[in-house]
Amino acid sequence: MTSPRFSVTVIGAGIVGIATAALLSEAGHAVTVIDRSGIAEETSKGNAAAFAFSDIMPLASPKIMTKAPKWLLDPLGPLSIRPSYLPRLTPWLWQFWKASMPSRFETSISAQSALMRLAEAEMMALVERAGIETMVRHDGSLELYESEAELKAAEPGWRRRADAGIAFEHARGDRLAELQPGLSRQFAAGTFVPGWKTVSDPQSFALALWAYAERLGAVFVRDEVSAIETGGGSPSVRLRNGMSRQSDRLVLCAGAWSTRLLKPVTRLRIPLETERGYNTTLPPGAFPLKRQLIFGNHGFVITPLETGIRVGGAVELAGLDLPPNYARSKTMLEKAAGFLPGLKTDGGTEWMGFRPSMPDSLPVVGALPENPAILLGFGNGHLGLTQSAAMGRLLADLVEQTPPAINIAALRPDRF
Repeated sequence: MTSPRFSVTVIGAGIVGIATAALLSEAGHAVTVIDRSGIAEETSKGNAAAFAFSDIMPLASPKIMTKAPKWLLDPLGPLSIRPSYLPRLTPWLWQFWKASMPSRFETSISAQSALMRLAEAEMMALVERAGIETMVRHDGSLELYESEAELKAAEPGWRRRADAGIAFEHARGDRLAELQPGLSRQFAAGTFVPGWKTVSDPQSFALALWAYAERLGAVFVRDEVSAIETGGGSPSVRLRNGMSRQSDRLVLCAGAWSTRLLKPVTRLRIPLETERGYNTTLPPGAFPLKRQLIFGNHGFVITPLETGIRVGGAVELAGLDLPPNYARSKTMLEKAAGFLPGLKTDGGTEWMGFRPSMPDSLPVVGALPENPAILLGFGNGHLGLTQSAAMGRLLADLVEQTPPAINIAALRPDRF
């Protein structure tokens, strides 16, 4: 291998930081990843394990603005806001409302479609190069509807996916039962997406991808970054232990914590918020699940993992500091037991993670205006695993100052 062209510090060892480290290491850069917790020990540890490449529809949409008021009245519903957090959330909600306007909505779909095409190509190639193909399941997903009216309401979104070249099949009757035996009779129809993929376990997958990056020379430092320092030529980070580390390039992939580090060093005010996701992982054998099941009107999924059955999802907007509300996990588990008669709900482990959420459902990718050697890559919401390799490719392009693989104008940090 040729000598490294740049020394690069990546802040954050979640799946986006790991994929970025792998792609930078493949290109011959000297990569150091810093994280206070460890490799995939926080949000990337307990996600729903999906490569949701067909999920191109932004959360902010004209349709959701008609549903949101009803959902928000239910503290355990698919979308909830802690009342005590509402004043702090108001600026984000204003941007969310603006992102739901038709012109912004169309821009988001177009950008998300391009990002997802890149994400699938980059991730599948990276998986092959890392030799971890056996950790990816190609079973597709099944989204379920309790009435024909629900399916009809979902049709505009499926037409948009068809326009983007995404394959799917609406199923009923025997075909629905074949795709997932044991469903409650309350489901009238479902939509099967054959290109949807899941991983055997999200943390195991992330650790395997990190092992590949490490074989290529990437180094992990377990410490907390207390500050980003922009003075002088090259950027540096100050660690909690008092030491500073300087590098040619600095890449910020700290998820929901990213703007806390950015605030002292930039005039940008990026509207990053925290979608809290809850789940319960049941022991292996809890149900003979064939593929990931999606209950869109209830805001959660059920995923088969090598470590068990994971029931989780929903969105709670409550920031980073308030205590968890595990009643949300229990509510989803109770619903799952009704949707899958025979599901064994004993012995589960509850979990909560912080998804970094932008109002328009698009991540932030670009350079800090005050210092172009500091690159930003965060804000993927519930699509961090899905888009991680695409984020890595775009950030590697920016490090090397080559044209990005896709147009990233819609992802720029100053778009708000």
